[in-house]
Amino acid sequence: MSLSVDVYVVGADGQRNVQDVPDGCSDSAGFESWRTQVWGADVVRSLGAVFLPVLAEADLQVEPEQVPAFLRECLLLRGNLESIVGGTEPVRTIEEHREAITERLAIIEDTAKRAKALGGGVLIW
Repeated sequence: MSLSVDVYVVGADGQRNVQDVPDGCSDSAGFESWRTQVWGADVVRSLGAVFLPVLAEADLQVEPEQVPAFLRECLLLRGNLESIVGGTEPVRTIEEHREAITERLAIIEDTAKRAKALGGGVLIW
């Protein structure tokens, strides 16, 4: 199994409506094991991340008003990529691990930017 990242908007009825993933985009936020091994890892927590570590315990729902802070957290992780790569267990080689984290982080950031443009939130589940 793998983690999915999606945009949701709250409808007039108050219900959360998950949006379709646009053509050419991905919704992959990593392997299911990344809940604890990457996004919830001690090294990520030590950087001050508060959103993504939630995945170690539950699905993550970023409310629309929290999306700017979530994007800042993604930038924080991107700026500390080498620490995260070195502080987490690689699935294959270090280079492949770095590439996988970089790619999944970019997908999460792109999804958050789409959410912000729509006035929606982000769901990682």
